[in-house]
Amino acid sequence: MCRPVIAGLFGFVIAIAAAHADPIKVVAAEKVYGDLTQQIGGSNVAVTSILTNPSQDPHEFEASASTARQVADAKLVIYNGADYDPWMTKLLSASRAPSRSVIEVARLVNKRAGDNPHVWYDPVAISALTKVLAETLATLDPAHRSEYAERHAAFERSMRPLADRIVELRKQYAGSPVTATESVFGYMADALELKMRNGRFQLAVMNGTEPSAKDIAAFEKDLRTRAVKVLVYNSQTSSALAERMRTIAANASVPVVGVTETEPQGTTYQQWMMSQLDALARALGDR
Repeated sequence: MCRPVIAGLFGFVIAIAAAHADPIKVVAAEKVYGDLTQQIGGSNVAVTSILTNPSQDPHEFEASASTARQVADAKLVIYNGADYDPWMTKLLSASRAPSRSVIEVARLVNKRAGDNPHVWYDPVAISALTKVLAETLATLDPAHRSEYAERHAAFERSMRPLADRIVELRKQYAGSPVTATESVFGYMADALELKMRNGRFQLAVMNGTEPSAKDIAAFEKDLRTRAVKVLVYNSQTSSALAERMRTIAANASVPVVGVTETEPQGTTYQQWMMSQLDALARALGDR
């Protein structure tokens, strides 16, 4: 007669312990991935994001000893990959942990070094990531599996207005010629089916090399003759050449849309993307 009671009490104690277990320690190389993890994990995760300042050039970041300790202590690490954050690869190699789960976002959409690394502007990559996040957290914390599934479903619902906005802008502006100082906005431009010009210029900037004189001249001509409707400009990082293009665009009355690599403070991924699409729509509508 006592055994069922004891078994029941034991199960009750296990359930209480699971409910009060420490949250999963997660380190996200970029703030955008930390935000998405928080949206899926809720109070069951403790997220530390490394690159969080939209005013800082992420390419100049150098990992500190405290960053290395955070990575070493994490149960889950999420980083961009595609050679965008090579410092994270080094930290992971320096503190190998068989029990630690690692998600390389670029790999989820088959992107690697040499490809455009700014995959958070790709709606397909974000959908793939949040699905893997929900599955990974459920594996690490099976007691809350249903919660992760519910939050993932809620996230998918919250993305519908953004998806609808992309469809709306694509119907209205597909084929519109635009240009950019860097490839940051490239995947979203593809989703909108915009005609992105001066690709060789952007590729050179991405690879840290000087664009050719021919490519610079072609870029300037596009701006001066208003052959493009918008200049997309990375407002987070800059160079003398990028500022020159921005000035030429302003003098030619070509609208400039600033985008960032790092999610701004106090916003969600959905709000960040929507605000940039709204800015782009206003700029395209100026013509």
